[in-house]
Amino acid sequence: MSNVPPPPTNLRGAVDLSSLVNRPAPSADGGASGQPAVGGELTLPSLYFEGTDANFNDFIDLSMRVPVVVDLVTARAEQSAQFSAVIDRVVGGFGGRLVVVRIDVDANPQLTQAFQAQAVPTVAALIAGRPVQLFSGVVPEEQLRDVFEQLLQLAAQNGVTDTVAVEGGAHAAEQPDGAAEAAPEPPLPPLHAEAYDAIERGDYEGAIRAYRTALAQDPRDTMAAAGLAQVSLLARLAGHTADELRSAAAEAPRDADAQLGVADLDISGGHVDDAFDRLLTVFPSLDAAGKEAVRTRLLEYFEIVGVDDPRVGKARARLASLLY
Repeated sequence: MSNVPPPPTNLRGAVDLSSLVNRPAPSADGGASGQPAVGGELTLPSLYFEGTDANFNDFIDLSMRVPVVVDLVTARAEQSAQFSAVIDRVVGGFGGRLVVVRIDVDANPQLTQAFQAQAVPTVAALIAGRPVQLFSGVVPEEQLRDVFEQLLQLAAQNGVTDTVAVEGGAHAAEQPDGAAEAAPEPPLPPLHAEAYDAIERGDYEGAIRAYRTALAQDPRDTMAAAGLAQVSLLARLAGHTADELRSAAAEAPRDADAQLGVADLDISGGHVDDAFDRLLTVFPSLDAAGKEAVRTRLLEYFEIVGVDDPRVGKARARLASLLY
């Protein structure tokens, strides 16, 4: 059983982009002959683009030929940029069979609403002009690769099988007509940049060390606190499957470590309320060590979700009522 969040093949929760485009999708058999479509090649300056409310039709058109991964992000959350780096690395490994369009949720309210982005990051896709909901939150790199493999299978069923060749063999600065240039990355403080580079290499422990050093130098560094919580979640999930974590929790309903494992999984998939409720429900039955582990983990989750999120406020109040 795959350990990815809701598989794209069931199209559960697919968003409605009818306000942007209303095109019929190709038949699932790839054409009138019933034979799978044979992929061609198109040349683009890059595999990575910036999408806006104004230019998004360009990418809907592009999705008729190659699957488009939609990454909804915000500059307000450093962990969003960190996960985008993981997405870019994984997409780059597919040899031009996928492209990425990145959307700033703060600057593009129409697309944010269309893709129902309740949290960042939210990752979706476009295939043959149609939206496909993938997941919210972060997932380990191995799971992300599995999601994109399933996305390519769905694309093939819809005759979307072209491959992108990058002009000059490198990511050029110019974008295709009608598409905006990729947004420049804002400069990061040195230790944040060190953590970011470590995440790009898949070195989560190195990123954790960098963020801890940043916090030791400035305990008020909220970006480092959020980044540390995010990368710690990735490190804990690495090498584990959803089936493994859920089976362990089912077999030991009062074991703090087992419940924390499933809560990590829920947070990574955007199921914030489920994670909070699981830990707060089991909290009263735990010993002192277990309660402290749950309390500490919940504080990490608050950083990941965002301390201003109303779900965090409710969970914090519930935790306080259990502590005092």
